[in-house]
Amino acid sequence: MTGDDGVLLGIDFGGTKMAVGVADAAGRLLARERVPTYAERGAPQALDRALELAAKLVGQAGGPLAAAGVASPGVVRPDGIDLAPNVPGWDRLRLADAVRDRLGAPVVAVDNDLNAAALAELRLGALRDADPGLVVGIGTGVAAALTVRGAVLPGHHGAAGEIGYAVAGGPWPGTMLELDFSGRALDRLAADLGVPGAAAGLAAAAASPGPARDALTARVDELARHLVTCCLLVDPQRVVLVGGVAGSDLIRGLLVERLAAVLPYRPEVVLSGFADDAALLGAVLLAGEAVPAVS
Repeated sequence: MTGDDGVLLGIDFGGTKMAVGVADAAGRLLARERVPTYAERGAPQALDRALELAAKLVGQAGGPLAAAGVASPGVVRPDGIDLAPNVPGWDRLRLADAVRDRLGAPVVAVDNDLNAAALAELRLGALRDADPGLVVGIGTGVAAALTVRGAVLPGHHGAAGEIGYAVAGGPWPGTMLELDFSGRALDRLAADLGVPGAAAGLAAAAASPGPARDALTARVDELARHLVTCCLLVDPQRVVLVGGVAGSDLIRGLLVERLAAVLPYRPEVVLSGFADDAALLGAVLLAGEAVPAVS
């Protein structure tokens, strides 16, 4: 039980996994669970299973539900979602309405998943004492979030940091960065090279000289070029890496080497201390910050 203030719900939707957590009024997580997205099965089933899990956790916590925060890939609008191609049908979802209708949440705050992760780093993590900050997410896709003076910068359309759409390769317009470097891109590369274990297996194979290392290094070089430009543009004090691919010591080390080799002012580059929970914690923070609006 959490007292009269109710509980906060956080949901982090991802292209590979979905995380749901319930916290007390102070934002302390009481319970959390993670389930696969099964992206190939489409958006409706993923949303339905996440909300079913959310209802279970809220019920176990004893409620009532004070507010919900939702982190989602893409640019979330009231009537749909832009720039979220990894789950078929995700663009047609109305996340706030679905959470409100299914769970009876009095208020629902929704934001981009990496923006939510950046909020968690600002309030609780590696960016509490750094300004500006840059959060780079390397998971199913790739994206960035910029923090300035204690706030996450959304951009004019809410699309700041969508570097997965950056132009890569050639001839013009080449391809998208996310098709060259992301969890899914590395899964495909591993399959093309005959390396078992998808992206993680590729990183393990690349620990030794050979075709796997050469191929992975070329992909890291492409990402590094774009991160160099990001750093030159905003001059961050600290860069925080989040996501499953960022957990690879080899990939992280290659990125740090490349940034250090060319940047005139080198930011500190660190791995998030939240493992896979940065966006979930950010979703809980979104819920907590939304509560005063209905108090």
